[in-house]
Amino acid sequence: MKKIGLTGGIGVGKTYVSKIFQQMGIPVFNADEQAKKCMVEDANLKAAVQLAFGENMYINGVLQKEALAKIVFNNTEDLAKLNALVHPLVKQKFENWCTQQATLMVIKEAAILFESDGHLYLDAVVCVSAPEKLRIERMQKRDGSSVEQIESRMSKQIPQAEKEELSDFLIVNDEEQLLLPQVLAIIKEME
Repeated sequence: MKKIGLTGGIGVGKTYVSKIFQQMGIPVFNADEQAKKCMVEDANLKAAVQLAFGENMYINGVLQKEALAKIVFNNTEDLAKLNALVHPLVKQKFENWCTQQATLMVIKEAAILFESDGHLYLDAVVCVSAPEKLRIERMQKRDGSSVEQIESRMSKQIPQAEKEELSDFLIVNDEEQLLLPQVLAIIKEME
């Protein structure tokens, strides 16, 4: 089984591209969704987050996302600390998920694939790219974030150009180039 990473900065359209892979019969594991799920469901992780960031990160068992985001997105050391707690769990969930797939190829979609060293356990990485102006517009539409909030989040990830350079394949999602031929070319090359 070939394990392919799918990454890119916020607003590039990773999830949209992953849906195309799914329509082509390739299962997709969304690492970001799994991380959020672990933060809510895993008792050991919840306890570790409270120990690291304070008891008030969970009130009546409910994760205080905004309070945690305010801490980790304003301090790179705190963000690294949170990632060190979450990523080993997500990696294990991905490995378990892979054993349940009956395909020759799977996709692991992850925004911070390189930052978490997730790429080290994969056969290849596909980077989705889009112009920054379009990325900001998409994020504003998606969750109503301000340009400042979006730029702040972008600054916490490695630059898009660096992700592209580190990747084996590039999909340009600029609303001008067709996505399906780009996805099909990658699938053909990876078979």
